[in-house]
Amino acid sequence: MGLLLSQTAKRLSRAFDDALAAAGGSLPTWLILMSLMREGKLSHGELAQRVGIQGPTLTHHLDAMAHQGLVLRERLPDNRRVQVATLTPAGVAMFHQLRNAAAAHDRRIRNALGDAELGQMRTFLTRLADDFAEPPSPGDLQEAEQ
Repeated sequence: MGLLLSQTAKRLSRAFDDALAAAGGSLPTWLILMSLMREGKLSHGELAQRVGIQGPTLTHHLDAMAHQGLVLRERLPDNRRVQVATLTPAGVAMFHQLRNAAAAHDRRIRNALGDAELGQMRTFLTRLADDFAEPPSPGDLQEAEQ
């Protein structure tokens, strides 16, 4: 079951990556744009935490996005060590473009299932996410060995 779930998640993830690429973006770009759209202005540390990537990787993506004119990066006048990022008008436009691609991908998934199946899937996936939020306990490992 775990292998099927993992393979399905990878296939859906690849399809989502392809949809974002066709719209001119990527998953990291989408996550950064979405975070900045919600929050307005974020420090690099706050943004890395929200997006779930490490600082150097975030810097790489922000450099590319700044080069494309999607984000503006500036240092805070009262603390020159802290850099913040905000969306440019082009960044807002790219957010909407990628949001449309994400919505189309979501519709594709929803169209493959009925309403009852969607509800069941949401219940099952939520339960699995909750059950696997913590590492396995020693008792879980012992049961698996038996």
